[in-house]
Amino acid sequence: MTEFQKYIQRYLDLISSDNWLEEMKNSGNQTMEIYQQFSEQQSDFAYAEGKWSLKILLQHLIDAERIFVYRALRFSRKDKTELAGWDEELYAKEYHLEEISIKNLLSEFESSRKSTIHFFEHLNQNLLSQTGVANKNEISVEIIGKLIVGHNIHHLNIIKERYLPILNQI
Repeated sequence: MTEFQKYIQRYLDLISSDNWLEEMKNSGNQTMEIYQQFSEQQSDFAYAEGKWSLKILLQHLIDAERIFVYRALRFSRKDKTELAGWDEELYAKEYHLEEISIKNLLSEFESSRKSTIHFFEHLNQNLLSQTGVANKNEISVEIIGKLIVGHNIHHLNIIKERYLPILNQI
């Protein structure tokens, strides 16, 4: 496996069933359930110095999903234009979320996830098998869909393991 394949596989391994579209719905619902518990003050919590706040983490999920869906759209339409990568740390520095409530951000996540699900539900196997190059790596539309799911689950696990134990003690 290439380094890219290993990187992707760590996310794919988190998907517990073969029905990744159902897992996309489930992980979105789990994200909504967890974030609905947080107050504005809690959403600004980061579990350690230099780590993202819960609010930044949610915006990261939204941005990543939008970027991945854009790639999947281009590749599913047989657009062979090579797409650039993106720097999640640079994006995080530019969020300026002070004026956006967690409620509004959560609504944005929910809308984005619904749109993502609609997009992938309407792709047949031929379209899902289309490939393209992003960040100098070839990837299929289906793997991009699965990557969205695994990436979401990865961050849910981090929230459960690193954020919630501390928040529950405060």
